[in-house]
Order: sequence, then structure tokens, then C-alpha cells
Amino acid sequence: MAADTTQFLRFLDVKKSYDQKILVVKGFSLDVAKGEFITLLGPSGSGKTTILMLLAGFESVTGGDIQIDGVPVTRTAPYKRNIGMVFQNYALFPHMTVAENLAYPLKVRSLDRSEITARVKDYLALVELEDYGKRHPGQLSGGQRQRVALARALIFEPSLVLMDEPLGALDKKLREQMQFEITRLHKKLGFTVIYVTHDQTEALTMSDRVAVFNDGVVQQCASPDVLYERPSNAFVADFIGENNLMPAKIAAVRGDSVRVTVAGGQEITAQAADIREVGGKCIISVRPEKMFIKPSDHAYDNEITANFIVRHYVGDFIRYYFELSDGSEITIKVLNDAAAPVFDEGQLAQLIWQTSDCFAFRTM
Repeated sequence: MAADTTQFLRFLDVKKSYDQKILVVKGFSLDVAKGEFITLLGPSGSGKTTILMLLAGFESVTGGDIQIDGVPVTRTAPYKRNIGMVFQNYALFPHMTVAENLAYPLKVRSLDRSEITARVKDYLALVELEDYGKRHPGQLSGGQRQRVALARALIFEPSLVLMDEPLGALDKKLREQMQFEITRLHKKLGFTVIYVTHDQTEALTMSDRVAVFNDGVVQQCASPDVLYERPSNAFVADFIGENNLMPAKIAAVRGDSVRVTVAGGQEITAQAADIREVGGKCIISVRPEKMFIKPSDHAYDNEITANFIVRHYVGDFIRYYFELSDGSEITIKVLNDAAAPVFDEGQLAQLIWQTSDCFAFRTM
């Protein structure tokens, strides 16, 4: 189900300090459409979980406002916000059966017994656990427990669901299965999601938009493809996916592009992301899959010389490592086929790429 364009959830210059001195959230503003899936992504201590706790009402707002469906909620008790929550540790009642866990939020809302029975049956089917209603959480696998936790968060039909690292305790295969499960239910039921994770793959796979946090400030909020293809600064470029980062100095500015000097005086052209000052120091960013080893059938604007270090066989691709004269390391991903080149250690190679895949950022 697609999100509509109404501003269902609003963060208006939200600030949070625990000691009234240091802000851990610094003026966070964001509008979320109804039915949208928003992920808050960032390293530990960046402020993303604090935002979730402020929205849930478990922490008080130091400044600014939060609105749900046009109504300010910063002074509303958590239980009155009608928000579903899914935690990493499941938070299921171990003494209750699966069916009793699902029924609990309906009982506290005083629904009729027949309605409770019908909904429990429906939501067990929704998460494909129809035959597990009489089991206790301790008798389930991690993935099954997380599906029960998800069903319990959804069963009272909240318009907003918060998920705090919900897949962090699962192994890789189960995480991928649950990513599919959550996105399937989101599309089917159309609830709004605010999802917190430090796993960038999870964020890019599941989200309509991702807000990248660092030090209490959103560095960029955009769709996954924009974040990956057009990061707004060096932090986002470095944090999202793999990147080759080369120190450089701007020699000339040409509209939206800059001519820069990298290691050994080699010159290349890059898109000017957030810096355009001649003589300014910058970081050049190029994704490993956007660089190629010459000769290549790919068109290119830029070419530099680097020393081959080693190559690693990964399976479907081969990862090549090179080094520039200033010690900067370059990684290139090459499809595993008969055309994959072979080098001797220390051998010089020509690396090529397009200006459209290359960005100049202010140094971090």
C-alpha cells in the first residue's frame, strides 16, 4: 500500500538533553506521510534511538514539538498515543501462550471476547503461525518470537508502529526473512513505520526514506537510491555502502563540477557536492563498482595510475585492491568472469571512471 501525501507525523525542531547542557538531539525536523516507512540510521550514540523514545513518550522533549495526525503529543502519556512497538528482545510475556500474548493489548482496550478471538486468529494467520497459538515464547525460534512480537504490535491496529533494532538478535538468514516479512505486512496493512537500525543494508532494503544521523543531527534524509547514488556529504558517502575516499585539492571550478589534484599530482574531474572553493582541501568519493580497470569497454572521463596490491576472490565478483602514491587505498569490484584481469604485486594499473559517479566533499 503506497503512502499518501498527507503529513501524518511531524517532528518540529525537536531537541533533547539529559543534563540540560549537552544536546543529544539537535533540532530534528521531519515530516512523515501516512503509510510511509522511515528508517533512522546511524552509528551508536548518534541520537536515532532517542528520537524513537521521544516519539513513544518514554522520554520527555527538551524543546520543539511532535505531532501525530495534527495533534501535539509531547505532553501525552505513552499509553494514549496509540503506538505499536517492536523491540530487539521481543518483550513477550513468557508465562503467556502466543495467543494470550496477542490477546493482551486487546484486553486492556476492553474489546469483546469474540472480537479478541477473531483478531488473534487473523493475526496468527497473518504472520503464518496459525498452529502456534498454544505454545509459549520459550518454545519458539528467534524468528517465530519476532513474528509474534510483530503481530502483537499490529493487532490493535495502530496507525503508527515503532521498531527499535527489531532484527538485531537474529542471524543473517533470519534477518533477511524478517525483512521480507515486515515489508510484506507494511504493504498489506499500510501502517506508518519509524524504524531504527545501524544496519545500512537493512535500511536501504526496507525503507521509503532513510534519515542518516550523526552526533544528534540528520546529515541527509532521502530515498535509498538517492542516499547511495548522491550522498550530500562525506559522512553519508562513507557511512552508506563501500566507498573509495581520496584526499584532494581543488584546482578549478567549472559550474557544478570541480577539477581536483589527487596523489602524485594527477588531475581528475568530480561533481561538486558541498565544496567549490579553489585551493580548498576535499575528499573525492567513488563507489568500487563504479570504477574500472583499463582496458575496459566502459566509457570514462577520469583516469589515474595506481599500484596493484592484492585481489580477493569473493564468489560472484573479485575485489581488487590498489594503492596511490600517498597511501590512499582503492578498491574495485569486478565481475567474476574470464575477462577478470591478473596482476603482479606492485604492478601499475590504470583506473578509470565517469565524472557522474565521482563527488567532491568537504573533509570530515
